[in-house]
Amino acid sequence: MRRLLLSNDDGVYAPGLRALHDALLSHANMRVVAPDRDRSGASNSLTLSRPLSLTALDNGFYSVDGTPADCVYLGVHGVWDEKPDLVISGINHGSNLGDDVLYSGTVAAAMEGRNLGMTAIAMSLCGERHFATAGRVAATLIGAADQLSLPPRTLLNVNVPDVPWEEIKGVKVTRLGYRGPAEKPLPVKDPRGRTRYWIAPVAANADDGEDTDFAAVEAGFVSITPLQTDLTRHPALNDVQDWLDVFA
Repeated sequence: MRRLLLSNDDGVYAPGLRALHDALLSHANMRVVAPDRDRSGASNSLTLSRPLSLTALDNGFYSVDGTPADCVYLGVHGVWDEKPDLVISGINHGSNLGDDVLYSGTVAAAMEGRNLGMTAIAMSLCGERHFATAGRVAATLIGAADQLSLPPRTLLNVNVPDVPWEEIKGVKVTRLGYRGPAEKPLPVKDPRGRTRYWIAPVAANADDGEDTDFAAVEAGFVSITPLQTDLTRHPALNDVQDWLDVFA
């Protein structure tokens, strides 16, 4: 039976993590290593300024006082004598569509698994109700994971509509859409009269064409987007070289 490492960014006590664990219980030998609190938006950060605590909980999960990427790093190197075969992050409480992947701790946990050489999947529910639906999607993907062949440094970003299983229209392979420029932060006053700032809600979609993750989820389909960790804009390499040649 394959070895499966679960993590998330909503915290070790999050309902989505428990739903993912329960949905996959019969499919793999599992270890769960997750942050001790909500670390949404932590992206790919690692904790380098202090040592980390890995704590075994009564339910068999492990808690880490660090980021999602910390959790996967420790899960791979500190919990098992052998590497896991697969890393799954989630089920996130809310979508990770388009530009969200740049900030998402859910995607970052999967990316850390990919960087450490394993197949990795980020699972998100586009809401906070039907975690069982996302769990069934995850179980289906796990059943076919042995047949999955991806290029190096590639992971899967999966977004599931927040509807009952019977209302899922199917699965679409998509590209990332993207949102418009972020709104201004929202100023508020604390009890001492000092100005504080809330990061504003996400902006409206700027690209939600038919082949995007936004469009698939809106139409009731599970969206699966292969992501790469190489951020190089390859078509721009010649343009930048031509620009530099002006100064030669």
